[in-house]
This record gives sequence, C-alpha cells and structure tokens, in this order.
Amino acid sequence: MACTENSASESFADFIYRYYVFSPESILQDIDFCYDFVNPQFIVVYQPLSEVEPLSIGKDGYDTIPSLYTLLDSANMDSAGILRTFDQPQLGYKGSGTLIGIVDTGIDYQNPVFKNMDGSTRIVGIWDQTIEGQGIETGDIVQDIRYGTSYTEEQINEALNSVEPLSIVPSVDTIGHGTFMAMVAAGNEVPASNFTGAAPESKLAVVKLKPAKKYLRDFYMVSEDAHAYQENDIMLGIKYLLLMARKYSLPLTILLGIGTNTGSHSGSSPLPSYLNHFSNSFGLITVVAGGNETGFGHHYLGHIAAEEEYEEVELRVGSNETGFTMELWARESELYSVAFTSPTGELIPRVPNTSPEEHRLTFLLEDTVIYLSYSGAESATGSQLIMMRFKNPTPGIWKIRVHNELFIQGEYNIWLPTAGLISENTFFLRPDPNTIITEPGNTAGAITVAAYNHRNNSIYIHSSRGYTRLGTIKPDLAAPGVNVVAPDNRAETGTSIAAAHVAGAAANLLSWALRNETVLTLNTSSAKSILIRGARRNSNITYPNREWGYGMLDLYNSFLRIRQ
Repeated sequence: MACTENSASESFADFIYRYYVFSPESILQDIDFCYDFVNPQFIVVYQPLSEVEPLSIGKDGYDTIPSLYTLLDSANMDSAGILRTFDQPQLGYKGSGTLIGIVDTGIDYQNPVFKNMDGSTRIVGIWDQTIEGQGIETGDIVQDIRYGTSYTEEQINEALNSVEPLSIVPSVDTIGHGTFMAMVAAGNEVPASNFTGAAPESKLAVVKLKPAKKYLRDFYMVSEDAHAYQENDIMLGIKYLLLMARKYSLPLTILLGIGTNTGSHSGSSPLPSYLNHFSNSFGLITVVAGGNETGFGHHYLGHIAAEEEYEEVELRVGSNETGFTMELWARESELYSVAFTSPTGELIPRVPNTSPEEHRLTFLLEDTVIYLSYSGAESATGSQLIMMRFKNPTPGIWKIRVHNELFIQGEYNIWLPTAGLISENTFFLRPDPNTIITEPGNTAGAITVAAYNHRNNSIYIHSSRGYTRLGTIKPDLAAPGVNVVAPDNRAETGTSIAAAHVAGAAANLLSWALRNETVLTLNTSSAKSILIRGARRNSNITYPNREWGYGMLDLYNSFLRIRQ
C-alpha cells in the first residue's frame, strides 16, 4: 500500500515493532503498509483501523500497542548551582554551542525569552505533529517521517518579522507545558523578573506532540479530555531531534517531561529501550522526569506465602470513573491468575491462565465489563503480565483475588494509570509507596530527576519514589521543581520542571566539553556520573535513596569534582 494517506489520521492504527534482526532493505522489499523507521531497532507501522480492531495483547502483542503518556507537572537556579557557573570565566558558557531538544506540547516561539538580542529566533526547528503536511523529507526513506509539518529556523524568523506570524508558522503551544520547560531549561535572562533559564545561550529544537488517537484512548479507557500522547509519536519526536542535531552539528540534550505507568517499570518498553540504545552516544545527554505519583495510591506490592492459595487486593473505584487499565507484573518464572468480586458482592471465579485470548467478563446486575488478558512471558522481560481493562466500573470497593500458580518468591506488582489518566478517587486501599518512577524514567539510558522545594530543601510531596521493579537506583538526583516562577509570573510544579533544570545543566556540561575539546568523552552515562558526584547531600540522609537518588543537583560543585 502506497503511503499516500495521512498516517496521523484516526482511520489508521499505529503499531511499534522491533525489527533489529532484519535490515531496513529486507523489510522494504516485502512492505505493503505505511511505516516510519525509528532507528535500527524499531519501526512504526500504520494499518487501517478497520482491519485490526479489536486490539488485544494476545493478538497484537503487548509491546506493539503504543503506551499513552501524560504531562508530569502539577530563586531555583541558584539552588541548583547553575548561577555560580555563570560567574566563572571558564564555566560560564550558558549552553552556547549546544542544542536542547524538547518533545512535549510545543513552544510559544514568539516569546522574547527564545529570541536573540537582534530579535531573531534561538529555535532551529519545530516539528508540529498536529498540523497536517508533508512530514519530514530528508531524501532518505529510512530517515523520513510521514506526518505533521516541520518549520525551519528561516521560516520562524520570517514569521517573527511578519505582521501575522501565525500565517507563516501556525504552531501554537495551547497548553503551555512545553513552553514552560523550555523557559526553565533555556530561557533568556530577564533581570527585571530575576529570571534566567539554565542554559540561556543554547539553541532549541521542539516537537509538538499530537493528542493520542481515539482508538487508543478507548483501548486504555482514557477520557477524551485527558492530556494523552502516544509512545510512537514520542519516539519519532526524538528521531527528529537527532536529525536536527546532525543537521547543525551540535551536541544535543534531550528533555522529556512526560511519563506513564504502563510497562514493566524496568525500562524494557519501546521508548525507554530506544533511549537506552543511544545512551553511550558521545555528545548526547538524555534527561527525563521521574514522575509525580507519590500519594495517589496507584501501586500495589503483593506477597503470597508458599502455603497460601491467593491474596486479595482491594481497590476503591471513584463514582466518576468511566474506565481504566491495570497491569500486574510477576517476577520472572512466577505465574498468577485472577478472580474478581464487585462492590455488590458478585464473584467472577478464577479465570485460568491457559490462553492468550482476551476474556470478556460481565456481571449480572452491573454494567461493568472487564477485559482480561494473560501474557505468560512478555517478550521484552520474560515476566508474566496480566492486563485488566475495566469499562464502566461500579463505584465502591473491588476485590481482585490473585491466585498463586507457580511459586518462587510470591512477589508481584500492580500499577494503575498515572495521575491525569485516571480519577483521583480510584486507588488501592493498601498501596505501596515505592517503585512508582514513571516510564521512561526506569531506563539506565537517561538521567532521571526527582523534584524538591528549593526554598526549604524538602522533597516535593508527589515526587515519585524509586527504585525500579528490578531494584536499579532511580531517581538519579533531584532538582528544583516546586512553584518555579517564569517571567510572566506563572508558577509550575512537578518533576518535569525539575528535569528542565537538569537538562539545562547538562547543556552547560556539553558546552564546557565542547570548548575544552572533550565533548567526544561526554554522553548520558558519563554526564550522570559527573552530576551525581557533584550533588549536594544532607548528612542526616543515607544515599542513594528512593526519594532523592544521589542528592540535589549542584552544577558548580560538579565542575569542582571534575577539577579534582
């Protein structure tokens, strides 16, 4: 099928496939569908929705169905040790000669904090996925992207010099989240507001994500008005940033302020795997928000003793809940099955773990439908996955009976969706506060950031706690993320704002390395070590820990550690 239609339209379903055992050429020989290559590991395939519905992890595969991500927001530069570097002749590069790339809700390119002194833009490119167009044409079929519209630095400057800028570059950040992160990471100094971005002399490349398609919202039971974005769109957004870095020959810092509870929480899903793929690439640093999940009751840690047949998990469902998806992840080699008791007392007996087919469970006196799928060995982890999709759940206390099928340690995890994708009145009655770093923050291929209040040095109340499901240390460090104020006096809170501080600090590291001709020794792994060594630590706290990681960002002290 020739790719003559808009693959971003609602008539296409998107799938993420791992294809690293094949060459792109071998795939292209037999291809009869629309596609976008991500990298040598992943390809996004677009198929007519009418041919693939209904979706199920048994039929389509868990990893192939894109996860839905949401936004992680709910005198800071001085606390992060960034202002002190501005005052040092050998350190005050302010991100010059580097590129910060952001995949989020877009950017207000007309804002003065993103302009040079002469009024020209500091933004080298915007890819707006929401505006139908020719996508990104490079002359290389493997590098092309087939949807959205990209705008060059020249077009943005033309727009800025126009009486009607939006007639030339109609990209607008209607939500403001991406713009705020860009301000914190790279905004100009505004003395009148006592404001500066962390890397005010860096260049910017920005992706505006399109909202998730309706069929995926329906599959995950996510409401139409929720801020939800597709995993494949984020991955292709990162591909765009890499293309821009190569075009301008600039070292790149990637900033992601979005997250999800979908996935194994071990960094195995497509997006975190993609980030891990280039974590050792020199001149490239990836920074991600750790999530704002503490206190919402979205994680349950289960323990079944060897002599016990089952454990009962109690879940409160709010009166305004229309649906949600819940995932149970077992430890490797262990197997479980589930039964359900509704708030009215109706019992759905244990559904045997004998088939990958999706089970449709209904109730006699209630409108609730539960779609239940078992995956005995999820392809990226080898762990058992049980996906439970609740449609029109009856409000009240639900009981999920988890039966022990194959015992080794008897431990499993269940996650509800992140805040923003589920009602705040739906939660576990006995939640576990740990292991709630959102994906992609569980990957080793990124610097994962917690948020703290720089005014009193306390951890942000909702900053997600580690570690990963496999016990890897996350978050890596903390940065200011509570009531951070922009030049327009708007304040934002969340780990996405904290991550923006660290992204700016990373750009300053790259700028320093560029000037000292050592940029080919700096990547995500080495930058993470440098920032961790320089982090400030409280003598009354043991490090690393689940809240702070290895401590608070202090860029100046990190440079001092390099000198040692």
